[in-house]
Amino acid sequence: MSNLTKTSATSSDTSSTTTQGLRLGGMNWLIWRQHRAGFGTLLGITALAVAWLVYQRMDLMDYLTAHGWPDSEPDKWLPGVHLQRFQFVSYGLGFVPIVLGVFLGAPLLAGDLENGTAKLVASQSATPSRWLATKLGISSLVVIVCTTALSIAFGRWWGPTKYAPLVLGWSDGSAFDTTGPVPVALALFTFVGGVAIGMLMRRTLISMVVTFAFAVIVQVVWHFERLNLGHVVTITTHDGIGPSTTPHLPTAAIEIDTSLISGSGQTYGWGTCAQEASERVCAQKYNLVGWSVDYLPISQMSSMQWLGASILFILTAAVAVFIFSRGRKRIV
Repeated sequence: MSNLTKTSATSSDTSSTTTQGLRLGGMNWLIWRQHRAGFGTLLGITALAVAWLVYQRMDLMDYLTAHGWPDSEPDKWLPGVHLQRFQFVSYGLGFVPIVLGVFLGAPLLAGDLENGTAKLVASQSATPSRWLATKLGISSLVVIVCTTALSIAFGRWWGPTKYAPLVLGWSDGSAFDTTGPVPVALALFTFVGGVAIGMLMRRTLISMVVTFAFAVIVQVVWHFERLNLGHVVTITTHDGIGPSTTPHLPTAAIEIDTSLISGSGQTYGWGTCAQEASERVCAQKYNLVGWSVDYLPISQMSSMQWLGASILFILTAAVAVFIFSRGRKRIV
């Protein structure tokens, strides 16, 4: 009886220790409790969005399979694909980095600096570095979990139709910025940028306004630099310059530039012959022998995404170093 009691007590203690070990404690608990409403809202909305995207993929796969996908031509199944739904969802996902930067990143430190919570933290035994690391770490983890889940779910929904440019162009922000590592990197950079802005401005509202402007600038710069992440492929022909002699590009390839080429290898703009009397006269005048087309194949999409994401991750790390460097010196 004594052994049984001892065993029961030991099991109870072990169970209690295990239960406590699974709970947040100390600084982690404090940060989670302080921001639990925002974190819970983000995680809840993400869960609902992912469930809806999973359902959309199942519905799409049933339809495609019934119409002979993947062996059938796109014109057999494309009419039944809800193109507007893809475009609307991708448009909404494009705002996720901005929303996270403005409503989570900007107030994260600005709110504590404005209402005096930072002074209270600085007077405790925990160091400012630990407080910053916990606050930034837990928030970043929530951002990564949410954006990764959305990226995977949307990528799987769009994946079966990725070779049909009419659904979503792979090089456009609607697909490129909402799948793979790019949405995670964009959201994390915008979020950490918002945290840095909030630390400098020290006022929640103005920090949110400035962060919104920062996020828009990031999106604009990213839009113009996106295609520069790829390695341009050139294909040429020497079969004349008639319309039927233009090169045939791979499926879903993005055409960057088209030029006419002469026998000596010199290139001319595709509109060179527009003012000439005839195509034949133009060809003789410039010794034109064919076409030269620069393009990006869809096979480069993944490598372009990881290259761009790597650049954004490096920039994010640089901003985080700035936050810790300034935070150790002047957090209140």
